[in-house]
Amino acid sequence: MMAGRTEPVVGTPHGSVRGRYEHGVAVFRGIPYAAPPVGPRRFRPPVPPAPWDGVRDATAFGPTAPKAPYSEAFAQYLSDPAIPGDDCLNLNVWTPEPGPGARLPVVVWLHGGALTRGSSAVPVYDGRRFAQNGVVCVSLNYRLGVEGYGLFPDAPANPGLRDQIAALEWVRDSIAAFGGDPDRVTLAGQSAGAISTGALLAAPQAQGLFRRAVLQSGAPEASDRDKVRRMVRRMAARLKIPATAEAFAAADRDQLLRAQAEVGRLSSPVLGGPAFGIVVDGDVVPRDPLEALVEGDAAPGVDLMMGWTRDEYRLWLVPGGLLERVDRLGTVALAGARARCRCGHEVVRGYRALHPDAGTAEIVGQLVTDHLLRIPMHRLADARPGSSYVYEFAWPSNLPDLGACHALELGFVFDSGDAPESRRLAGEGAPQELADAMHGAWVRFVESGDPGWAAWDATHPVRVFGAGEPTVAYGPRDAEYDLWQADVTTRGTRSRRLVRR
Repeated sequence: MMAGRTEPVVGTPHGSVRGRYEHGVAVFRGIPYAAPPVGPRRFRPPVPPAPWDGVRDATAFGPTAPKAPYSEAFAQYLSDPAIPGDDCLNLNVWTPEPGPGARLPVVVWLHGGALTRGSSAVPVYDGRRFAQNGVVCVSLNYRLGVEGYGLFPDAPANPGLRDQIAALEWVRDSIAAFGGDPDRVTLAGQSAGAISTGALLAAPQAQGLFRRAVLQSGAPEASDRDKVRRMVRRMAARLKIPATAEAFAAADRDQLLRAQAEVGRLSSPVLGGPAFGIVVDGDVVPRDPLEALVEGDAAPGVDLMMGWTRDEYRLWLVPGGLLERVDRLGTVALAGARARCRCGHEVVRGYRALHPDAGTAEIVGQLVTDHLLRIPMHRLADARPGSSYVYEFAWPSNLPDLGACHALELGFVFDSGDAPESRRLAGEGAPQELADAMHGAWVRFVESGDPGWAAWDATHPVRVFGAGEPTVAYGPRDAEYDLWQADVTTRGTRSRRLVRR
């Protein structure tokens, strides 16, 4: 490698790239890990980028995947820069020591955004603090929405997930030149990025590409194939084209994005609705990822760290005033939540008893959060005791009504609270000592697999990051978990009785 303090240059399998030094670390942005997904490559698996001669400039973020902007209600809280261009399959590297001799641990970051929004260019995800703490940080873009997760009869499923595998293969082949150790890679993601991480844990093509994994506010899951097909068919009906990859590839991209936004506007983690998701495809996702992991059929020997925020649902309900509307709906909203979570009346009554002072929106929000996140993570930790670590982020935002909401923890994970985009969720005056604790736990896990508290066992230790020093609570969500377990047993008994009749 050739390096100067102003322009570090590193060779990759496809050509050399020039970054720059910022805050004492070397930063490379917009490096292509796959060819632009345009023309005949739209809706197809990724292929390697064309090699280039000379030294490619890598000082600015590359194009982001095509996406619709957030609604005004969400945009006040969430940053989502859009950078035009076709070459959207790119990644970024922050490293304290470019060169093949360092062999530093690596964290690879998968952004969230419901598989329809987000990018690696969000300022909250600045990787410099990881690099300053001796960790090579990689973040990447992948295809979103219908181009990444549409389901068609004439194209392979899950191209967005295949993009992520291609990026991990790039890390395996290239990261040593940036100072990283390809045998010490941690894959980490939040929300849709965590769901993707869960799928990659179980993907045969991703085995051996990472050693540890972090799932923040997202559990392994597979979406219903018919639900994803309906999303595509509704878009096709609006566009007046066949529901095929060939027809969608020929359509104007801006029209696709408008149709996607219109069809998906009622989608919500709390309310459900049409949405894109990772599906079982018999290839990259051979079976439901959670079941594969719980049954021990995937990712043996991979250390896990999993976490959620105390009030995930508040980011889903506060923007646009949905929180108040759910409270007004009362029993109607509770009935909808029960249907959404596919649980019995006893679960809802149990939550009411456990949280007698909670309003309807809080009960609904916690029910859905447990159904989507905490219960699957609890199952996964139970299946992998001794190598799983669980935490809860409980510090409430300084902004009204948000509480410890979904995505609030990210400014603390990356220790990027000085960015204006972090303050959109946290408000002013977020505690630096909490960022030190949260970021430090992630660094320790990436380095050693031990974030600094006891691994999951029969006592169910959960590290709680809130005001003041972090603490460990034992089984803080066990009462809710027991309600779900009893409900599964009861419904199973009912089903057996119906069969006998």
